[in-house]
Amino acid sequence: MNTHRRMASIVATEGLTGLLRRGGGKAFRALTGRAHPDTARHVAERRREQEREAARTAELVRQKIVYAEQVEQFRAAVQRRALGNVEGFYWYHTIDLGDGLVTPGDYDFRDRMSEYPFPADMSGQTVLDVGSATGFFAFEFERRGADVVSVELPSIADWDMIWSDRAGRFADMMRGHGAESLAALDRAHVHGPFEFCHRLRGSRVRRCRSRVADLTPEKVGAAGFDTVFLGDVLSHTFSPLQTLNAVAPLCRRELVITVTFYPNENPALTYVGGERESLDSRSWFQPNWECLRQLLVRVGFRDVRLAGLSSVVVRRAWMWSDRHIVVATK
Repeated sequence: MNTHRRMASIVATEGLTGLLRRGGGKAFRALTGRAHPDTARHVAERRREQEREAARTAELVRQKIVYAEQVEQFRAAVQRRALGNVEGFYWYHTIDLGDGLVTPGDYDFRDRMSEYPFPADMSGQTVLDVGSATGFFAFEFERRGADVVSVELPSIADWDMIWSDRAGRFADMMRGHGAESLAALDRAHVHGPFEFCHRLRGSRVRRCRSRVADLTPEKVGAAGFDTVFLGDVLSHTFSPLQTLNAVAPLCRRELVITVTFYPNENPALTYVGGERESLDSRSWFQPNWECLRQLLVRVGFRDVRLAGLSSVVVRRAWMWSDRHIVVATK
């Protein structure tokens, strides 16, 4: 039956509304005997998405096994080599310290670096790593030849947190780390792990303890840096604009940011902290692309572009974290 006869047959038996009710793909198939090209494309897209989700699920299972092995191997190696007491330390990053010693971090970026726009050879470059935590990126920049300053808060007490959340949250963290004081918690969660890795790597990365908003050339020991890396920091600050305004003068050439965008077309900075304390009590705002672009232009960057997407497993939470990578240049 040709196309016109198929259409006439459907309209005669089901009416025009019946023809429309079939939908674009079904109607096209009924009229022509072939799948609508859009339908075929959507089927292929769904299949690719299903394959992607299956692969991500399989990777989560693999990571659980790898992580358990890393925890046991790391603990045994530290004891065997008498490297000190690191019980209670929080390993934010997975870092290879050599001789088979690998920290069991919540984030393992070692095989994800191709997603980032950093050159393999950074010899002669200066880099400021803001929000450095255990220090994976700072050490990676150093490995590639850069002169690096790593910035972290003076104390865990300097985190941007709602005043009424602080006492309960710190008490929970102290119990989790086996820390008897806020100073001991700070060492276990923030500075102790970095210092341990720094020592074993024989690193020359310089550590600067400062709130981001308080950064100055005097504090970081330089008038500016070729590259500033702001990895997953903006959402944890009460004032993203103040953060960008502080790091912009320290950046001579390129600022690289990882961020989760909030879906909105107009320039928007969305509050995501909720009306009461939650498990994540340190995330406050998410910009959308247009908001972040305008903020970066406003603080002095000439060109702002999306450079890619970083996807990594968050261990212990056992979920995928997808972050857009934004590069702003002067």
